[in-house]
Amino acid sequence: MSTVLVVEDSVTQREMITDLLKGSGLTVTVATDGVEALEHIQEACPDLVVLDIVMPRMNGYEVCRRLKADPKTQAVPVVMCSSKGEEFDRYWGMKQGADAYIAKPFQPTELVGTVKQLLRG
Repeated sequence: MSTVLVVEDSVTQREMITDLLKGSGLTVTVATDGVEALEHIQEACPDLVVLDIVMPRMNGYEVCRRLKADPKTQAVPVVMCSSKGEEFDRYWGMKQGADAYIAKPFQPTELVGTVKQLLRG
């Protein structure tokens, strides 16, 4: 079974994403900001990371850059999930190494479908 790390500072969003992914048969761990996310990943590398962008302590762009720069974690797919839905935000997210970018509010099927597709990749 695949493990997904959900990195999201909003409790509501974090719970909603966690419930969606658990409902589709995945194991989910959570982190509330970028620093905590990197600590989690050092301890137990997930199969995929769902990453918010705007967070305290370290934003999602920085987390993604660090994951993709580290040989141990560069192959872990990253799905950026953010309320920053402009074309530039999407472009910048992909430029940091994100494998997919989903703008909030999103359709549950879009998130689950994207995660499943990347896990199969």
